[in-house]
Formats: sequence, structure tokens, C-alpha cells
Amino acid sequence: MHHLLKLIACAAAAEAAAHATLVPVKLGENEDIPVYVGGDADAPAIIVIQEWWGVDRGTMQKALRLAQHGYRVLIPDIYKGKKGINAEEASHLMGELEFPKAVQEISTAAAYLKKTGSPAVGVVGFCMGGALALGALAASDDIVAGAPFYGVNFGLFDSKKLKKPVQGHFGALDTMEGFSDPATGKRLEELTNAKVYIYEGVGHAFMNPEPAPFSTFEERREKMGFPAYDMGQADLAWGRLLDFFLTHLAAAPPPSPRSPRCACTRRLRPPPATTGRAKM
Repeated sequence: MHHLLKLIACAAAAEAAAHATLVPVKLGENEDIPVYVGGDADAPAIIVIQEWWGVDRGTMQKALRLAQHGYRVLIPDIYKGKKGINAEEASHLMGELEFPKAVQEISTAAAYLKKTGSPAVGVVGFCMGGALALGALAASDDIVAGAPFYGVNFGLFDSKKLKKPVQGHFGALDTMEGFSDPATGKRLEELTNAKVYIYEGVGHAFMNPEPAPFSTFEERREKMGFPAYDMGQADLAWGRLLDFFLTHLAAAPPPSPRSPRCACTRRLRPPPATTGRAKM
């Protein structure tokens, strides 16, 4: 009976939060750094950094999952509202990105989180976001721990000086040499104090439960070469990630099921974005 009441309470809280959104905030002296923030201001915070597609539904879903565990979350809109609707578009956007500037903007976001109440800040990123997460972790005194998923750019940080906690996640079938293949993960572990996990049977983008922007996983495999989603491996990675941040950010326990912020707290609705091709 108690378990049933707990489920009912969580369902009610989820229904009440169904229309909640991340709050858009502009940071920087010129207010030219768009971010989206959700969660309690006094909770430990995690910065969630997009893949090369932009701030899409998948980015929002990942932030939501972290928010459900009591974290404050912040998503920097690295592309300033643009999204890659296909691989060619995403490649243009990433190719035009000034990575050092993006790292600086993420550092500004971390300082904002600390200034506005979060006692500790971590960072997680996926694909391109993984590389940016490591760069920001090295650059910012406000970020205490970082978790890159299948993405490393050794040119963005001095591996010999990166002594902060790092947890890396890579797919055993990832073929992007020098960026996210298993050998790159092992190199990251060798050059830093990172704990790196290699997941069998999966490749790049193995944390994405949806094939977007493709219609099916088969289409994604044909056009990108990525294996289909493996829930077991993704859940394993999620468990390790949550344990990592629990250790290094000292997160509060999940809210009581009687609270309107129970484990299914707020749904983060993707903000409207302008789709456009980056100028070459």
C-alpha cells in the first residue's frame, strides 16, 4: 500500500509539472550567452552540454533525468538557437564554432551557478559536448568534476594539469579515431586521473534513446554508422554517472514522494529555436 501511494504521489507530481519549462537566462557582460536553467538555486548544479546537433530534445531529456535526482541543471545554448537538422548542417555548425570561446562561456555559466546559490558545480557533455566539458573543467575554478561521453579534444586542455575528478564513457564500437574511439578513452585515462568505462556492443551516441534527427535507428545506422540503442548499457552508464556526481557534488537525496518535487519533478520542454545553416 505504501508503495502504491508513493507511485500515485509521484504520478500526481509529474502531472502537475508537465508544463514546466527551463527558464531562459542571458549571461555575460553583454548578455550574449543564452542558457536554460532549472531546479532549486541552492542545489548542487550540473551543466549539460549538447551534442553537435544543438540543444535538442535529447539534451533536454538528459537534463531532466539529472533534475529528477535533485540537481539544479543548466544547458548552455552553444549554437545560440541554431540546430543541425541533418549531419551536414550539424557539421557546418560545429565547424564554425570557436571552441575556446565556448569553453569560456561555459565557465561563465559555472560562475553564475555558484554566485546564485549552488554549492558545487559539475559538468557533463556528449559528443562535441564531451570535449567542451573537459575544456571547461580544466579552465574553470568553479567546476569541480566532469564527465565526458564519447568526445575528447586534447587541444582544449593541458592533460598534465587536469587533476580534478573525471569519469569518461566510450562505446567499444565507436570508430571516430582520435575523438571518441576506445583508444582515445584509454589515452584520456593514461594522461589524467580519469576513470574511463568502455561499453561493449555500443558505439557513438549510445546514450540517445531516440534516433533523432533520423526517423529510425536503422536510418541512423545507414547514414552515421552508429549501432542501435542498448538500454542496458545506457542504464549502466547512467548509474555510474549519478554515483560519480553524488560523490563529488554531495547532492541532496531525492525529494520526498509527498513533495511536489518528487523524483519525477519537472519536465523540461525544449525552447523554441531558430534553425539555420552556419555561415561558411
